[in-house]
Amino acid sequence: MIDIKLIREQKELVKENIKKKFQDEKLSKVDEVYEKDIRYREIKTMADELRNQRNEISSQIGAFVRDKKMDMVSATKEKVNKINKELEALEKEEGILAEEIREIMLIIPNIIDDSVPIGKDDSENVEIERYGKAYKPEYEIPHHADIMTKFDGIDKESAGRTSGEGFYYLMGDIARLNDAMLAHARDYMIDNGFTYCIPPFMIRSDVVNGVMSFAERDVMMYKIENEDLYLIGTSEHSMIGKFKDQITEKDKLPITLTSYSPCFRKEIGSHGIEERGTYRVHQFEKQEMVVICEPKDSMDWYNKMWKLTVDLFRMWNIPVRQFECCSGDLADLKVKSCDIEAWSPRQQKYFEVASCSNLSDAQARRLAIRARNEKGSYFLHTLNNTVVATSRGLIALLENNYNEDGTVTIPKALRPYMGGKEKLIPKK
Repeated sequence: MIDIKLIREQKELVKENIKKKFQDEKLSKVDEVYEKDIRYREIKTMADELRNQRNEISSQIGAFVRDKKMDMVSATKEKVNKINKELEALEKEEGILAEEIREIMLIIPNIIDDSVPIGKDDSENVEIERYGKAYKPEYEIPHHADIMTKFDGIDKESAGRTSGEGFYYLMGDIARLNDAMLAHARDYMIDNGFTYCIPPFMIRSDVVNGVMSFAERDVMMYKIENEDLYLIGTSEHSMIGKFKDQITEKDKLPITLTSYSPCFRKEIGSHGIEERGTYRVHQFEKQEMVVICEPKDSMDWYNKMWKLTVDLFRMWNIPVRQFECCSGDLADLKVKSCDIEAWSPRQQKYFEVASCSNLSDAQARRLAIRARNEKGSYFLHTLNNTVVATSRGLIALLENNYNEDGTVTIPKALRPYMGGKEKLIPKK
């Protein structure tokens, strides 16, 4: 949510930003908020004046009682009652306007960074840099589900019986490899100065509405029936929510956290659920990183964060690239975002394995996440980035370490978490 001062003072800037995001249907909302805000401030001023009048008049009643001027007491109380009725009407309108303004402000997109490329959708995202050589093997690499099956490592049929499409059992060495990636990612982030955390896996609606747009919520989140609780789609949701309504002392910043969680997603929309494999599923595990920092430091942290993911995937012998999200592909709360994409030697193309985002103070305004200095309190900036989501990380690892004889070489960084094993040997 942007600062309403931007609409009061730079209305055309807000409109131009909406145009850059190709959301022209929201342009009228800026004018609507502008007009409602004028009326809101008028009412607030009138209400404040009436309260002052009421206090001044009320203060006279005691003196009239002492002087036994009961006619003046009655007349004064009548004036106070009249003011109270006027004030009640104003306060009611003030509350209605405040809620209407907030609801509209929640759908007006954040101001994107000047460096964001302008484009209508993800087809216009921009490749920035490649890390590691994308290659074409001389032998065929099977679909990742078939590789897992060679090791008796995946069972989607049983999961279909227990849970339906979009779920899976990981078994044996593949399940162990999944955990090895998470454990290595956890230790890697701790070694880079992040504090490890396991958060709640359910959050209330006020936190959901604080961390994401309504459109994202409806597409992603599972609602718990008859309770004000949602299953998290990523641990960022509960990690940012941890600081709701909190004021952090300046000397405690930045806050750098890395969190493990299962993630639950509806995955409604054009993509659908993949019948084979683990690329797009309803449930997966992820190691996340979250930073809460001073506004002046957020872009530096953004660049540090996506590079951490690049370095981790390179330790696993996976070529990756940084892919910048264009304006039309940015979620409304984000000012800048990039995807880290891993190379698929089987498909001869890159696919998304991580996403890094700077949300400036958008989440902080919604959730009242602030810091305090000698001048008072101010909103902080929040950032998040995927360390690894193993549902996709496993695909990249298996394909890029698959050998012609059907074995899979375990990257050196993961061997300590695999009991020292150097290779996975197929059972089929």
